[in-house]
Amino acid sequence: MLQTISNHILSATINSKGAELVQLSKNNQDYIWEIDEKYWNKTSPILFPIVGRLKSDEYHNNEGTFKLPRHGFARDYEFEIIEKTENKVVFQLISNATTFINYPYHFQLKLSYEIIENQITLTYETKNLSQYQMPYSIGAHPAFKIENIKDYSLEFPNDNELTFHSLENELYSKKTNTISLDQNKLPLNYNHFKVDALVLKEFHSNEFSLLKNNNLYLKFKLTNFPHLGIWTKENAPFICIEPWNGYADNFDTNGNIFNKSGITILNPNEIKENKIEITL
Repeated sequence: MLQTISNHILSATINSKGAELVQLSKNNQDYIWEIDEKYWNKTSPILFPIVGRLKSDEYHNNEGTFKLPRHGFARDYEFEIIEKTENKVVFQLISNATTFINYPYHFQLKLSYEIIENQITLTYETKNLSQYQMPYSIGAHPAFKIENIKDYSLEFPNDNELTFHSLENELYSKKTNTISLDQNKLPLNYNHFKVDALVLKEFHSNEFSLLKNNNLYLKFKLTNFPHLGIWTKENAPFICIEPWNGYADNFDTNGNIFNKSGITILNPNEIKENKIEITL
């Protein structure tokens, strides 16, 4: 079911399946790409309860070994709408017998979208409903509409260089690639993405911008999202800007999810909030 929120500047439409943002516009200009399956079949999936791929697509804990697909399962579930106003909508997913098969933890996951002036805020709230600790990761994967990729750059005001961690077969090797920035800017081109996403496990700019011809296109402010993925496909008319709290397995992982690099551990009844503010 599609839900639309708006004000006098912005309009956003979200699909209750996956609580996925499918449309975002300002003054009738679209910012989220329109699906073309020859490139990708999503617009902005939520990544939960893992980000990226697990080694052999599995993990273990004290209960046994469990399978999870890349980026988890939340994107495939119908979310309940628990609040709706003209400019805000809140979606909720609660663990059930089906999620428990692959992820034996009781959880409550809320995702709210709120528009104020020329900004949309995405707030992710995760609560551990279990009586024991719950390991999880969470992330966003929005695909923003672009034209000629070489017209775009990312500006990181607190970074002079960026160190990207290399993926091999969707797992992290120990290889890194450090790129010096020109006036804090990373020019975009398809050559960056020949192997996979550009992944920043660490960077210093929790506020950064996507520029078009050196003019502001989108501005991002992240709270409790310490990692960032950047991704597209050859000739695709989108760029994914992916705030993450967590990331894929290292190639030499032992598979214990509690020891997983980048994992978050929630205590019983603990709530953690992650936030993305996007200014258009």
